[in-house]
Amino acid sequence: MSIYKDKERGCYVFEFSRRIGGERVRATKALPKTWTRAQADAYDRQESARLYATGSGIEKPERSIEEAVACYLIERAPKLKQGANVERELALIYWVYQGRMLSELPAVCKEYALKAVNDKGQPLAPASIRNRIRYLTAACRYAWKHHDYCEHDPGEKVVVPEVKNERHHYIDRATMLQLCRATYNKTARMAVRMAFYSGMRLSEILRAVPSGGVWVLLDTKNGEPRNVPIHPKVAVCARHFKACPKITIQFNFRKARDACNLTHLHFHDLRHSTASAMLGAGVDLYTIGKVLGHKDSRSTQRYSHLSLDAVTSAIRKIG
Repeated sequence: MSIYKDKERGCYVFEFSRRIGGERVRATKALPKTWTRAQADAYDRQESARLYATGSGIEKPERSIEEAVACYLIERAPKLKQGANVERELALIYWVYQGRMLSELPAVCKEYALKAVNDKGQPLAPASIRNRIRYLTAACRYAWKHHDYCEHDPGEKVVVPEVKNERHHYIDRATMLQLCRATYNKTARMAVRMAFYSGMRLSEILRAVPSGGVWVLLDTKNGEPRNVPIHPKVAVCARHFKACPKITIQFNFRKARDACNLTHLHFHDLRHSTASAMLGAGVDLYTIGKVLGHKDSRSTQRYSHLSLDAVTSAIRKIG
């Protein structure tokens, strides 16, 4: 066997060293920490067979989804911002792709969509199914693009469940001020105002650094830095705001919204309310997307239904 447990790193390691066709063939890979001995042994058999076939000049065998996932987790996932989460999610669906070939990926994803359940045995949320299928597809496509694991795109015929979970809850400035009056925690109260007047997410508010009239965000959801202009009405908040645990702001926000009979409202809805307020003031969707830091214009299109007044005005100008 070419598998051994590395106690220092806390994972199994695949180590191959054989003389094939008069040449020494060597390969070493640290396998994901979440893998069991059975998964490591399966990878050992498949990778050893591939190395033997390659070294002997024999036509390479069909590669498995397990091999593609292992390759992705070793090479690509560590470079991703959410790499640890990707590894956990792929480990949770190992049962469905275990022993399956890359050519079976569409069938594997379809089977998972039909059989996936949560810890209580209830059908899994469509959003969770979609995300896990996308992680699995990304892993297989990585192996196809970078290591020629198969001839064609394995994810070409994969069907991802449709998810309709967009929220459309908006508040105006008066309601925002009502929330602030009901928020007794000073830091949470400033966070509410900053969210409404900037469109920043709560995680961004906690990381933002005020400098020269803007909030500087070095790390955002889409991976690109962003500068958010500081509105005059929250200039004082920008100077005096001190970051605290996210849960503190969320807890105080929930107490305030319940006191105002706005139990449907989430803190993130303040970001959507920023877009609504700008649309009401005649700002175009492209500019709103820039303010919110949308990398894809389709993310901003969710607010297009709010710009009915502008569309009506444009129509009436005809003729």
